[in-house]
Amino acid sequence: MTGLIDHADSAGNAGRYGEGDVQWMTAGGGIVHGEMFPLVHSHKPNHLGLFQIWLNLPAKSKMVKPSFAMFWNNDIPIYKSDDDKSSVHVWAGNYFNMGSVQNKPPPDSWASDPNNDVAIMHIKIQPGGKLTIPKANKNGVNRSMYLIEGYTNGVIVDGKEISNKVCLEMDATKDVVIEVPESSSEQTKFLLLQGKSIGEPVAQHGPFVMNTQQEIKGVFMDYQRTQFGGWPWPRDDMIFPQDKGRFALVDGKETRPPAVLDDDEQKKEEL
Repeated sequence: MTGLIDHADSAGNAGRYGEGDVQWMTAGGGIVHGEMFPLVHSHKPNHLGLFQIWLNLPAKSKMVKPSFAMFWNNDIPIYKSDDDKSSVHVWAGNYFNMGSVQNKPPPDSWASDPNNDVAIMHIKIQPGGKLTIPKANKNGVNRSMYLIEGYTNGVIVDGKEISNKVCLEMDATKDVVIEVPESSSEQTKFLLLQGKSIGEPVAQHGPFVMNTQQEIKGVFMDYQRTQFGGWPWPRDDMIFPQDKGRFALVDGKETRPPAVLDDDEQKKEEL
């Protein structure tokens, strides 16, 4: 949401993203990657605010080919209430009647099947604002919502007052109303995660997630033998040039977000 991150991986993909961009990587059969924090500003702090969200894969997809996708901030579907007091960045999922503008996850992700109804939403509500979160599109969906920031005077979720940073287990079969009192001193932010359960056993060690401990041992042996393709970059903590700007390098092709004038450039244009 704030700041920039430099990505590099063993498949040769790379990128600098931030300020609302979303990077989606499917590790699949194995990939080594680094997420570093470039100091691109020398005249002001290099603040960083991000979520790193891990989504499991079913056994049938554990060893798929790794994939990488970048969604620039101007491509992210954003719902705004009529009074501008509520907004939702819909990072994944088909919600708030945005239709074809929904971003598509990588093809082998659990989120790529609409029947799994995976949704990831960043919700912001200003003092005096109200938002109705629609019920899930499918039955049998798990839904959790984290109150992550701005709880000074309490907020109302489904008629109950919440005044702490909490994870709320939601009933996904019904609409839920969130209200932030006018007396609140700041906006309140939530992170909503939902989807159907994969319904398989989980074995995890370090960054590796499989179905059994025996499979975990096999993954370690595979990594020791292959290094998942090795590291093609000149340094372990790969940082790109300070003035590189935001970019995505995927399968040897580099793309950039649409050019947007920053404040200084906008002032020059106006002059």
